[in-house]
Amino acid sequence: MSVFPGLSLKPEVAEYLKSVFVNKEVLAAVSLQEAEIRFHRLLTCLSHPPSHTCVRVSTHLASLDEIRLKLAEALQKQQMCGSSAEDVSLQIVPHPRIPDVLLLPVDGPRAVKQLSSEVVVGAQCGSAVLRGAHVFTPGIIASPKYMKAGDVVSVFSDLEGKCTRGATSFQGKTAFVGNGVSEVERSSIFCSDKPAKGVGIRMVEPLYWSPSFDGVLPNLAFLQNLPSVVVGHVLGPRPGERILDMCAAPGGKTCHIAAIMGDQGEVVALDRIRNKIDRIRQNAQMLHLQSVKVYCFNSTQAVSSDPALQTEGPPFPPESFDRVLLDAPCSGLGQRPNMACTWSLKEICSYQPLQRNLFHAAVRLLKKGGVLVYSTCTVTLAENEEQVAWALKTFPCLTLQPQEPHIGGEGMTGAGLPPEQLRLLQRFSPELTWDQTQTTAPLHCRADKDTIGFFIAKFLKN
Repeated sequence: MSVFPGLSLKPEVAEYLKSVFVNKEVLAAVSLQEAEIRFHRLLTCLSHPPSHTCVRVSTHLASLDEIRLKLAEALQKQQMCGSSAEDVSLQIVPHPRIPDVLLLPVDGPRAVKQLSSEVVVGAQCGSAVLRGAHVFTPGIIASPKYMKAGDVVSVFSDLEGKCTRGATSFQGKTAFVGNGVSEVERSSIFCSDKPAKGVGIRMVEPLYWSPSFDGVLPNLAFLQNLPSVVVGHVLGPRPGERILDMCAAPGGKTCHIAAIMGDQGEVVALDRIRNKIDRIRQNAQMLHLQSVKVYCFNSTQAVSSDPALQTEGPPFPPESFDRVLLDAPCSGLGQRPNMACTWSLKEICSYQPLQRNLFHAAVRLLKKGGVLVYSTCTVTLAENEEQVAWALKTFPCLTLQPQEPHIGGEGMTGAGLPPEQLRLLQRFSPELTWDQTQTTAPLHCRADKDTIGFFIAKFLKN
């Protein structure tokens, strides 16, 4: 068993990703050793959570200061009621450049002693624990044979998805994420016709400590990664405009766009998976947003073949939208924390054609003079800078635009884009500045650098 290895990848995927960071254009600027160090540092930082929790607040419903006070009260009450692991001083800091963001520091990794009684959870559950969540019962895969409510256990994340559900022990590859108190007995997890729901293990000594936001100000405070919040501001929606979010689920960016507009205008959200559409509607209702219209539809087919056909829903006539957000489906290799990726190289490389099909639809649906923002949560060249180079060549009507705010780095070399275009791109590269020992810098400075891996490009349709 290991504690926080670097991101585990299949060998062919590791080689492919390494080629992104050790390409000829990169080696023209830095040494081979420095490029390889950057790659291995990326794998390490991706397996850890960011150094902060980012909370996007509903400034269309209340002021930032009012929500900040309510949040502090709610989290302090949570600690007093015993749902928090320990009495930790809460620091809640407004971001100086993003008007609807509050930042909370994450404490970790901390020295936590492993216990003999062990519970194994799924990788997704383990990642949630590292970001402040408790263990919900459906995430438990294995537990001690006689585990009962009140037992103190160590929690391990199954890195390779090989643990058999209901096992009493597991010797495979895992990572320790902290200690907790069982809220349920084993039989209610694995031996019941109606498996238990809710919290199964309440974390009392997590490896990384941050407050749990379960049920905390659900219509005022929304957990969202910092680069994802930046996307909405870069798009720059204005009241009265008609905006399209092409791949909208679960709706965080959709709702943010509507909030920035003051809920004045129309935000059309598309996603092709029915149950995800319901989640978008729920989020919009919870945040009291009336301008969001949600449709279950494949965005690659969202342009009407008959421009004269006017319909309320998709497909839409060409040039129907003032701004389009294409937050594209991607390989997700920038997500944090992520201790293991079991995808094949074929799966990793399967997104580029889909992204280009979506691009074709986005450009056709955008009005002349309109803004298109393309974003991903991955770190590959093929899905980021190479897509920008392809788009500029394929659509002469598109030009790159400056981004505001621009708190990430510039684009990565390797796709043949000139320096002046790379400077207009925004790539969040945590491996460049990741240092868990750095605690003296202001919180917002650490938060701006120690993010998930993310990419943003902004285009104007001439």
